[in-house]
Amino acid sequence: MFYHLLYPLKDLFFGFNVFKYITFRAAGAAITSFLICIILGPVIIRKLKEFKVGQVIRQEEEARGIYEFHKNKAGTPTMGGLLIVTAIILSTVLWADLTNKYVLLAILSTVWLCVLGFVDDYIKLSLKRSKGLTARSKLIGQIVLGLLIGLYIYFDPQIGENLDIPFLKNAFIDLGIFYILFTMLVIVGSSNAMNLTDGLDGLAIGCTVMVALTYTALSYITGNFKISDYLNITYIPGTGELAVFCAAIMGAGLGFLWFNSNPAEVFMGDTGSLALGGAIGIVAIFIKKELLLLLVGGIFVAEALSVILQVASFKLFKKRIFLMAPFHHHFEKMGWPENKVVVRFWIVAAILALLSLSSLKIR
Repeated sequence: MFYHLLYPLKDLFFGFNVFKYITFRAAGAAITSFLICIILGPVIIRKLKEFKVGQVIRQEEEARGIYEFHKNKAGTPTMGGLLIVTAIILSTVLWADLTNKYVLLAILSTVWLCVLGFVDDYIKLSLKRSKGLTARSKLIGQIVLGLLIGLYIYFDPQIGENLDIPFLKNAFIDLGIFYILFTMLVIVGSSNAMNLTDGLDGLAIGCTVMVALTYTALSYITGNFKISDYLNITYIPGTGELAVFCAAIMGAGLGFLWFNSNPAEVFMGDTGSLALGGAIGIVAIFIKKELLLLLVGGIFVAEALSVILQVASFKLFKKRIFLMAPFHHHFEKMGWPENKVVVRFWIVAAILALLSLSSLKIR
């Protein structure tokens, strides 16, 4: 909105020329989304408490050990993802170029997954149980979105169906029509991986901030002809504007962490985790950094893999690899305090972010 309203006034006053620059607007989006969370946070938390929107803690046999660690969190307001997504959308609308197709698709996709997560959370709360939508229903909602985005990209000549290989110079794989299936896999995988990681105070949102910061830089570089040419990476016109969207995610993440740090005053719930994971995955697809997401979001990947391996091992061999999955609970059962698990995971996430950015030069 500011771009459309204020940048045209540059002829009246040269200072308005700053709204032309993506870096300036990205910084503005990050600060705005942070402030929205800080200002609206107490209000939304109070309303969630009034409506008794409280977290349900698992008490099943396989989760009994963790229940002892987390039983004091029962009743903590959840659905905090509404705060995160509201901050992201509002700040993006204020600071981004709203004629940019990639920004519009990112916004619509985030809202889609937020609604899906909201329904899941609502079922949990209304029925007072730890499980909401069936896995099939949730998966269908994610697959449909992935299919629509995949079809759009397949017919978009600016993006194409080539798969960029990180750390290698001019290395691509032409997936052809199978790129649609690959897009679905990325969106479903990233959305669910974030959901699985959201199990400790501040864990998922803290890692998200680092991933969003990384993709802010990657989006800007991919959409800048001179820098992308210098670094020998694929230039995709218009994707630089996604830096504003990613910066909004980063700012909203920091704002939410203000209230979600241990002891958490609010949880994001599936309302936030499905939306955030999917949003990051969609940005990765638009800027052709899908495979790099495995490294940038290494924490999310490891969490998802721990669940897959645990289930497969138990079904095939009746043995568990981890004390409990997702594997942040494994470390809790080993005796690590919750804060130590979270901070150490943040440290690993920061290192992975730095390694990912190094891929721009190591080619």
